[in-house]
Amino acid sequence: MHLIIYSKPGCHLCEGLIEKLGQITNLPLELEIRDITTNAEWGDRYQYEIPVLCTLVAGVETSLPRPSPRVSIAQLEKLLGAK
Repeated sequence: MHLIIYSKPGCHLCEGLIEKLGQITNLPLELEIRDITTNAEWGDRYQYEIPVLCTLVAGVETSLPRPSPRVSIAQLEKLLGAK
């Protein structure tokens, strides 16, 4: 599964989500981190929303519901497994 996270340096919510995704071992994940400070379009779109988690399937990007900062790894696995 190809996941995209829109993030920016110093975002503790982003860092927490990235860390939890890194702990998922029962799903094959390819994680792409996009820094919104490097692209004006991303910055305008996501400046107040990060972290934004999306899947990329056959070139189509789909946003997932924003997980709570308190989401457990098991809950995150369930969210991703349902997609």
